[in-house]
Amino acid sequence: MQVLLKHWRRIAVTLIPLVIALLHASGMLPINVFQRLDDIIYDSRLSATMPKTLDERIAIIDIDEKSLAEVGRWPWGRNKMATLVDELFERQKIAILGFDVVFAEADESSGLKRLRQLASNELKDQAGFAERLGQIENSLDYDAAFAKSLDKRAVVMGYYFTSDRDGRTSGALPAPVMQRDALQGKPIKFTSWSGFGSNIESLAKAAPMAGFFNSITDLDGVVRSIPLVAEHKGQYYESLSLGIFRMLTGLPKIEPGFPQERFLARNYQGLESILLRQDGKSLAIPVDDKVSALIPFRGPGNTTGGSFKYYSASDVVMQRVPAGALKDRIVLLGTTAPGLLDLRVTPVGETYPGVEVHANMISGLLDGRVPVRPDYAIGFEVVVLVLAGLILAIALPMLSAPKAVALSLLVIGAVVGLNFWMYLGYGLVLPLAAALIMSLTAFALNMSYGYFVESKSKRQIANLFGTYVPPELVDEMVKDPDSYNMKAASKELTVMFCDMRGFTKLSENMEPTQLQALLNTVFSRLTDLIRANRGTIDKYMGDCVMAFWGAPVDSPQHASLAVKTAIEMAQAVRTLNAEHEAKGLPAIGIGIGLNTGNMCVGDMGSSIRKSYTVIGDAVNLGSRLEGLSKNYGVEIVVSESTRRLAPDFAWQELDKVRVKGKEQAVSIFMPVASADHLGKDQADELKIWNGLLKAYRNQDWEQCDVQILNLQRVNAKKYLYQLYSERVASMRMLPIDPAWDGATNFDTK
Repeated sequence: MQVLLKHWRRIAVTLIPLVIALLHASGMLPINVFQRLDDIIYDSRLSATMPKTLDERIAIIDIDEKSLAEVGRWPWGRNKMATLVDELFERQKIAILGFDVVFAEADESSGLKRLRQLASNELKDQAGFAERLGQIENSLDYDAAFAKSLDKRAVVMGYYFTSDRDGRTSGALPAPVMQRDALQGKPIKFTSWSGFGSNIESLAKAAPMAGFFNSITDLDGVVRSIPLVAEHKGQYYESLSLGIFRMLTGLPKIEPGFPQERFLARNYQGLESILLRQDGKSLAIPVDDKVSALIPFRGPGNTTGGSFKYYSASDVVMQRVPAGALKDRIVLLGTTAPGLLDLRVTPVGETYPGVEVHANMISGLLDGRVPVRPDYAIGFEVVVLVLAGLILAIALPMLSAPKAVALSLLVIGAVVGLNFWMYLGYGLVLPLAAALIMSLTAFALNMSYGYFVESKSKRQIANLFGTYVPPELVDEMVKDPDSYNMKAASKELTVMFCDMRGFTKLSENMEPTQLQALLNTVFSRLTDLIRANRGTIDKYMGDCVMAFWGAPVDSPQHASLAVKTAIEMAQAVRTLNAEHEAKGLPAIGIGIGLNTGNMCVGDMGSSIRKSYTVIGDAVNLGSRLEGLSKNYGVEIVVSESTRRLAPDFAWQELDKVRVKGKEQAVSIFMPVASADHLGKDQADELKIWNGLLKAYRNQDWEQCDVQILNLQRVNAKKYLYQLYSERVASMRMLPIDPAWDGATNFDTK
């Protein structure tokens, strides 16, 4: 208890995100960001766990662009629709047909209405006209022909509800599937609309079974669910997919499924499920608080054979589909033609066919695979938030930073794992975003409070050491002062030596104050670049600066960062020289050497003055490489070990060298540019250069002359090419040496 009292302020701060999350979960303070993140999590989880297999039980007759081109623009004449229906039932032997389209107006395309007007008016005295019209009248009544094709067949018509027509209606609704008294007076929140557009009466009588094809569009414009039962003027109607499923299962009666009395779902005012009852048996279809069901998508929409087989409607009408190809299939008639505006944004596709939404729901109902947001989702979220929030609030203030990170990750992992287990094992879609954000925010607030308030004494100690060591080391000490020490250790690092060229001549011709100002300006710019790229300044030695990467702060990309810094330093000096030229000041040059290898890093100072530095053979080689830069007329010389660890740059090999104090020859390189910014001309030049090096090491002096000539045509002023031209001219005077390894020996530092 004393420990808790000691940290009560920090615990109180950590509880703030828990309180906010609980207000959101209870509905008292809805936070859109939480809901949007929950939607993203659901979409990602759904996409990752979809079966992505073809459901052979369901086929889609597609009014696509091809059908519109071959049969004509939509809507088609009802005589053609009658032909399509007859083909599906008589020749294809389908099990059931569902329409994801509505026939809200009478078909007058045959001209029968006008012919009747003529028979009653202008041509009533025309002998034989009325008699002939009577003979052909039945064949011109396309609506009657379509209704006849639907009569006594397993057909579920489609229609839609809307609230955009000020309550206006058209067509005839089917019989409702549930009455208000079945709800026992409970205030169930059904999805409700004021108007509808349904099929004309003759078609509704021929095919009395019908379902609405509305879906629910969430606030982000994505369709994730459809209402299974909706309300209109106190009556309750079923969706197209539920109607088809009921017809397949023998038209069981629909009843509301009220939630059981649970602790987490107490006082819940919605339905838990829709019950289908028949012959003493019942099937529960889970629904959410709006009597809707999440769509169990099988996979991305694909009109060429993804989750469901598509057939072009024109191919069916023209009998290009083999007889019996659709036998015993559930068939949905819909459209994917963009002009017919039945494409939806879904979690698995931005232009998803609306008809396939219903196909997925039917498939999920058949498989018993319908995810649901259960009635106890709010209670579950509150319990998870309280448990996770209290664990973090009480435990985090007592733990070190690494242990606090571990605990936070453990809590987040447990929350996420439980949520995914409920989804994968039981199809339950439970909220997760609030718990995630609460946990992360609780951790962030706890660490911030600990840093700004409780670690003041630690920072004071770190500031004391900051007078001896680089600021990067101070930052590491502040994060975990207990585990830090300055004992020497062997690590793979990258070291840099940067020397100013012509410094002696400058010092002879400049006043001390001018020289000081020049050095301060140059070193300030170079130091800023080293620090910006996570480098550690080791020391300044007259006109030379030494730095290294990879310690005290670990950096796996230490070689690449060092090379990037060297390139930026060379560019900075060129920019500075342009400024000096404008002011009448002398230009300066630099030479940079980089090497990567195992070095001893730590406090190499004395009891009086500490010095955090690196020593070792790899450091000495870096110093030698800096000195070689002037021999080759380049600004940067890099060892093979550094080049190998920096593959994101394009390189020009300069030579093989054997420096003073080293028996083994090493290859040296110069960075040309970053690999993704290498121009074609540069690439061509490197290709020629590599050819020169190959000929040079093979002692093929004639080929060397050819390559040098090609290089000088590209860049006649480049000192490196002049150097090799002189070497070749000198070496061709000597006999061929079979033992020569192509290396250049340097006997001075």
